Amino acid sequence: MAEVVEFRVPMGSARTLLVWGLEPEPGLEHSLFSVFSTFGPLYSVRVHSNAAVAGPGSYAILKFYSTGDASRAQRACNGQRLFQKSPLKVCVCTKQRESFQHQVFALNSTKCQELANHYLGFNGWSSRIITLQNVSGFDDENEEVERTIQKQSVKYLCALEVTLPQHGVRSRGVALGEAEVENTEDPLEFVKATRRVQKLAAGKALSSAFQKILLIVLENGKVAVEYNSSHEEPTDSLSEEELKGLVQVNELSLEQFDIEEDGEVLSDLSLDDELLSN
Repeated sequence: MAEVVEFRVPMGSARTLLVWGLEPEPGLEHSLFSVFSTFGPLYSVRVHSNAAVAGPGSYAILKFYSTGDASRAQRACNGQRLFQKSPLKVCVCTKQRESFQHQVFALNSTKCQELANHYLGFNGWSSRIITLQNVSGFDDENEEVERTIQKQSVKYLCALEVTLPQHGVRSRGVALGEAEVENTEDPLEFVKATRRVQKLAAGKALSSAFQKILLIVLENGKVAVEYNSSHEEPTDSLSEEELKGLVQVNELSLEQFDIEEDGEVLSDLSLDDELLSN
């Protein structure tokens, strides 16, 4: 049976495993990741100490992108010793908090790249920046006065395209990056802030582009790809020249591109410097 894998934070109990009976040891998260990642890509591994009433030891919560991978891992690892002396207990979580069931979060750019590399291969996809423009001066007058009194900020808008040549799929993402400049009297601070914001905008745009791509994982392990047009934005139908022109004349509403991602960390961005310099 085929399964759809999205470039979003995996939700639902069927993708989450509870592992208990863990013996405390250094590098426990790494040991768990090494074993369970052999069944498929993992979104997260979290280790927690048992409550006092439960006695010494730890338990872990593992989140897969695929329900099939989670199910195979549970069947293969439950009751096995794996990396410790006593056997582990592994089960699929039966329920999650309702407040999180219907929330959907975009994967950050690093996670998107990891997932794409796993299912498509390192050479199965590519990305290129269409435009990366400084939009710091596009604030309205009231906002500009407020920022002058407080701190100055740097804003960049990035339009980026992801291409999957073997599947004939192209997807575009547009996103805004912004950061405040701590010391406005130091020119170097502006340079550093600009670099951070460029990477942030490019990372968010990459994430946005991947949100429109669906991976269909077949039973034989092969992967098909579909473009999810329901997530299209008005800018997706524009040519590159039209998009660049809209940014230059300030006809875009920047707020719509301020994408919320799950835990995007600037230091984790692995976008090549060559990509930003193009």
